[in-house]
Amino acid sequence: MNPRLRIRPVMRFFVPAWFLLLVCGGASAAEWDRTLIDEPRPATAESFEDTGGGWKEGVTHLPPWPRNGDLIEFGVDDPAPQFRYYIDGRHISVGSDGVVRYTLIQKSPHGARNVSFEGLRCTPSGAFKTYAYGNQGHFEKTEGDWISLQGRHRDKLRRDLHGYILCRPRAFGPRSKRDMLHTLRTRVPKGASAGFLAD
Repeated sequence: MNPRLRIRPVMRFFVPAWFLLLVCGGASAAEWDRTLIDEPRPATAESFEDTGGGWKEGVTHLPPWPRNGDLIEFGVDDPAPQFRYYIDGRHISVGSDGVVRYTLIQKSPHGARNVSFEGLRCTPSGAFKTYAYGNQGHFEKTEGDWISLQGRHRDKLRRDLHGYILCRPRAFGPRSKRDMLHTLRTRVPKGASAGFLAD
């Protein structure tokens, strides 16, 4: 008997089986590469910045100068904080673009105060932007860019605002204003006192 006639049926059997194993094996490997298939993608350098007509920043209006009675002092997860931190609770807002905007006051041990109006994006990596700085009772606009929080381990202030205070953990979206205010008030540092001018 011609040996080619015996090999031909075997080859017809092995080629489809080999092809099937290749296709199924490739799909299985792709699934195993995704450790959390139904979870959001991990934070990447691009996660705070949309390209190709995706996210678009809305129009930003400067808030009124913060009043003493509207300020909420809050603590930061830092064993030796160098500043005391306040946010104007009355004028926290969430824009239609999803950006949380707030007035931030940082007070040094010597009494110097830095006032800034900022925006925060609740994306996986997080990003912030400074819109204006305070100067003698009024705001002056600045041409700030969005800065990713990824890798900024020393910026405990904004990492806490992103991770615990203004954004919903693991949901990558802003909290409600009510929840933001509640979270700020429950993070009271030692020796905290309400108000802009208090020591």
